[in-house]
Amino acid sequence: MPLSASIERLEPCPHPGQSPEAETGRSPRERLWGLAWLCGLCLLWMAGCMVGPNYQPPRSEVPSEWKGVEPGPGGVVSRAVRGAGTLVEWWKSFEDPALVSLIERGIDSNPDLRQATARIREARAARGMGSSALWPSIESGGSYLRSGPLTSRSRTSPVGGSSLISGGTVADEKDLFQAGLDSSWELDLFGGTRRNVEALDADLRAAVEDRRDVLVSLAAEIGVNYLNLRGAQQELAIARRNFEAQRRTADITRKRYEAGFVSGLDVANAEAQAAGTASQVPLLESTARQAIYSLSLLLGKEPASLLLELDDREPIPRTPPEVPVGLPSDLVRRRPDIRRAEARLHAATARIGVATADLFPKFSLTGSLTFSGESLSSLAQWSSGFYSMGPSISWPVFDAGRIRWNIELRNALQEQALLAYEKTVLTALKDVETALAAYSKEQEHLRLLEIAVENNRKAVDLATRLYVEGETDFLNVLTAQRSLFVSEEALAQSTRNLALHLIALYKALGGGWEPDLSPKT
Repeated sequence: MPLSASIERLEPCPHPGQSPEAETGRSPRERLWGLAWLCGLCLLWMAGCMVGPNYQPPRSEVPSEWKGVEPGPGGVVSRAVRGAGTLVEWWKSFEDPALVSLIERGIDSNPDLRQATARIREARAARGMGSSALWPSIESGGSYLRSGPLTSRSRTSPVGGSSLISGGTVADEKDLFQAGLDSSWELDLFGGTRRNVEALDADLRAAVEDRRDVLVSLAAEIGVNYLNLRGAQQELAIARRNFEAQRRTADITRKRYEAGFVSGLDVANAEAQAAGTASQVPLLESTARQAIYSLSLLLGKEPASLLLELDDREPIPRTPPEVPVGLPSDLVRRRPDIRRAEARLHAATARIGVATADLFPKFSLTGSLTFSGESLSSLAQWSSGFYSMGPSISWPVFDAGRIRWNIELRNALQEQALLAYEKTVLTALKDVETALAAYSKEQEHLRLLEIAVENNRKAVDLATRLYVEGETDFLNVLTAQRSLFVSEEALAQSTRNLALHLIALYKALGGGWEPDLSPKT
């Protein structure tokens, strides 16, 4: 139960012809100056007193350099380097106009990104509402009342005291008009309101960083689906090419069977292998179509809207020769989820001060100015007005520990926010090192697959020629063709995976949210 008290002075407004000094001993100017001095002292007190802990940015222990940045083996097509570089519009490093166009259109129209932008406006509005509590509030109002008895009364005759009705009934009805202004100002002497504004400022920063995180994820998601599309198209072309080669081999085997040179087993094996390769075609076509539908959704369009644009086969984008990744210390300043976690920690710290301020008394200045009269014209007369002004104080005396438990709650939430920040930093470091390791090792995988494809092509040509000449059996041809198909498919997948690992590295580094890509909100 709060203990409250107030001191008010209620006086009629002085008549215009009457000296105010005669009524109160002070002129209106002296009263205003006194009120101004009081407000000034309150503002000075407010500027220097804020309860609760002051926010200190957390210190993040990060390594001095990335362990995954190592000199790549000879012959790699791309490698990560230690030098600092810009991550603005990283998708342009693939030199693929279609990829660039898709990401730029996604930034303009993606539904998730538009929702994140709306959340920034929501946080900005909440901050404006919170800051308005620092200022006085003034309300105006007016009323009209008509009053009178429920029944009419007759007028008594003065002659003989007899009751005679003369002049009709007397209604005794009255009109009352009122208009005025009411003002109140809660003085933030202990900083509870300012701590709340500080927390709302941090919430606004968290909303901005959340939008940037959505932007980073969106660009990476579009890149991943685009690479899956081009990878499926590449594998589809390989499957069709191998099917044609295997079909030709099956035709040769059938002719040799009809000539009596081979058994029907060779024909069955040849046709079975060709059919197995052909069975991969519809699956790969489905994969490519699903990637197009996913890209359409990311751009905020209907599923089939990008079919004409993307259905034609294009090569998998090549990775750039070098990828500068900078230092681990740059990650804390760039990655949006780390910045968002820090903003939430700041907000949780400030709200400890909001809860602590409830332990202290609340001071308010209130005032009102009211004019009343029996007609509208009387409201314009200065003598029909009354004013009141004065301070008030309220202080909780007994609340069964609610305020202190709230402070304990806010401290626990602040500790959770700190732990969440530390985990976010560790997760970010892990993401970068994982992407670096995968990107580096995929280089070696790709190089070895290129050698395997080259040798398998030679083996197919040699086995086919020897089989036609009758110098080897058909099993060697089947084995060589199967190995070629598998190695070519693996090479296409490795080429795609190399680009996917690079996109994962860009995302882990927090690239793509720079201010020039963030539309005004």
